[in-house]
Amino acid sequence: MEALTKNPLFYGMEFSDHPETLKDWIPLIMEGRTSNEPIAATKIDSGTDVNFGALTRMLFEHLQDRDVQVHYNHCVKGMKRTADGSWEVKVEDLGGKNIEYHTAKFVFIGGGGGSLPLLQKTRIQESKQIGGFPVSGLFLVCKNQDVIDKHQAKVYGKAKVGAPPMSVPHLDTRYIDHQKTLLFGPFAGFSPKFLKTGSYFDLIGSVKPNNIFTMLAAGIKNIPLTKYLIQQVLLSKEKRMEELREFIPNAASEDWDIVVAGQRVQVIKDTESGGKGTLQFGTEVVSAEDGSVAALLGASPGASTAVHVMLEVLKQCFPSQMKEWEGKIKRNDSFLWNITIESP
Repeated sequence: MEALTKNPLFYGMEFSDHPETLKDWIPLIMEGRTSNEPIAATKIDSGTDVNFGALTRMLFEHLQDRDVQVHYNHCVKGMKRTADGSWEVKVEDLGGKNIEYHTAKFVFIGGGGGSLPLLQKTRIQESKQIGGFPVSGLFLVCKNQDVIDKHQAKVYGKAKVGAPPMSVPHLDTRYIDHQKTLLFGPFAGFSPKFLKTGSYFDLIGSVKPNNIFTMLAAGIKNIPLTKYLIQQVLLSKEKRMEELREFIPNAASEDWDIVVAGQRVQVIKDTESGGKGTLQFGTEVVSAEDGSVAALLGASPGASTAVHVMLEVLKQCFPSQMKEWEGKIKRNDSFLWNITIESP
């Protein structure tokens, strides 16, 4: 603890195992606990909750003010190389139901769960031996305003033994559309869709002759994880409430509803260290050897890795220009650093 607080990232962090102090920090969690029940916590006041939907809309509006064209209700249907090495992108206008073709020398694919199918459409060598497995995230959401008002924090617990790192339970105060809410989770769910609004054939459609053995190897190597996911999918609401009661002993089932937060497509690839069919829990940047196309795969990057990811894309796809851009990037280093650390 003392060593951590000397680091600027953890400056101001406090530790306590005194019940009275913890009642002040996390009153809802301390309700209904006996005085002899051991519990401890660290607290830091500089955490920030970021509404990425609102932030994305602000960034797009800024781009449009700078004459950048942003097209909504459009779906990429195909990509192919042209004679001069550019990419021809086939796009369907979902509103007008017409097909458009756009040509670009460089294409970045950042479509969340939809990135893998788009990368496969490029047919580049680097897209081979890569698969994806979709996992949905479920949360318990409180609908009792009296309970919501008692909590003002983002509290993390510890993942159960054998559970993946993304399953660390947390009780969050969130502001959604200016409305204070309280969420607990995540719980894993399953849908073969790669996006919440995707197709039930997304998973099957992503299995190709060049990645089928990678996918099968991942299934064999991750039997404990598969068992964990099956157990999660089969959990009843009351079983999920029992996990919530480890945080809030007095939690009432009628105060909470279950919602599906979204889909994540975990990357499966062959690696030197992990061998064939290694399941990746982070993000992956895959780019063509000539740097003409790059794709961001895996879990949602968030503010903690977004800057690093984009710098990696620049280094991989524009190595000669990076020397020219390096000075400007370093001049904006403090700005990039602030973006990186603002999401707890």
